[in-house]
Amino acid sequence: MIDLDDLTIHQRLDPGGMLAQLKGLPQQCHAAWNKALQFKLPTEYRDADKVVILGMGGSAIGGDLLRSLTHRLNRPLVFVLRDYDLPPFVDNRTLVIASSYSGNTEETLSAFSQALNTRCHKLALTTGGKLREMAERAGVPVFTIDHVSPPRAALGYSLMPLIAFFQQLGFFEDKSAEVAEMLKTLEELLSKWNEAAPTDSNLAKQLTRSLHGKIVVIYGAGILSEVAHRWKTQINENSKAWAFFETLPELDHNAVVGYELPSELASNIFVVLLRSSHVHPRTLVRYEVTAELLKQNGISHQFVDAYGESEFAHMMGLIYLGDWVSYYLALLYQVDPTPVRVIDYLKKRLSEAN
Repeated sequence: MIDLDDLTIHQRLDPGGMLAQLKGLPQQCHAAWNKALQFKLPTEYRDADKVVILGMGGSAIGGDLLRSLTHRLNRPLVFVLRDYDLPPFVDNRTLVIASSYSGNTEETLSAFSQALNTRCHKLALTTGGKLREMAERAGVPVFTIDHVSPPRAALGYSLMPLIAFFQQLGFFEDKSAEVAEMLKTLEELLSKWNEAAPTDSNLAKQLTRSLHGKIVVIYGAGILSEVAHRWKTQINENSKAWAFFETLPELDHNAVVGYELPSELASNIFVVLLRSSHVHPRTLVRYEVTAELLKQNGISHQFVDAYGESEFAHMMGLIYLGDWVSYYLALLYQVDPTPVRVIDYLKKRLSEAN
């Protein structure tokens, strides 16, 4: 098996440079936050009572995480749309934010073109492409992403500007202290999980060893529901491996019944339970009972507790762990984590079907 403590493997197995992207996430978040604080939105956007974030894949995850952070807000209601058609409830008190790293995501372009025919407030986040052209032609503000990476590695630019914009529009109170604590947490975790930190003291490497050769299932709850989602997609894209996610307490009403069959799968599954003290106390009890059921059915599992103090730090710290695990898992499978050739094939076939 690949030795994750062998520093020569990164040059050989990571020619796309995903390691550099991982190590740069704290600085990326800091840069995106500062840039977004300087970006001024029209004052009339403050009257929005609904926000619809258009996006797919790595460009949509920022919207998912933002929605998790708005669970205590009276307004606005936040929706994330991963599809071609704009919801019918979009009106003049809706802010539609189109998020597409490339600017050429066809589902996002379709929904955004429909938004242009409504009286809703509009905003685009992109590096360029057709989205930038459409927005500028319509006089829609464009926040330019100036970070070069695969979309999934541009999390700082898909999330931090949204938080800054919500603060600017008065939907959030000042988030500066929480952002500072989150960034400090990421820097501390970088020193614990980077490639030079040995396996015997590196949780990311240890967990990766447990997941190697398994079907990975990630459980999360509350503010960690979309964190579990992020783990799933990162393992899919970086590790080129099967992964799924479920959320508590819902999974206790169905998924637990399916632990029994087919019985031969039990030894091939590993469940990661992401846990935070910010989750509802009754749900924390459910974590323990669910783990008992996994054990009774011979299914390997492990709790992973959040880092930091705030909800934001808990979310981002566990996201960072999942990113590192997906990277190390790619190395164990001896695949380059950066390319997503299957998605490239899908896009090619779809373009031929036009």
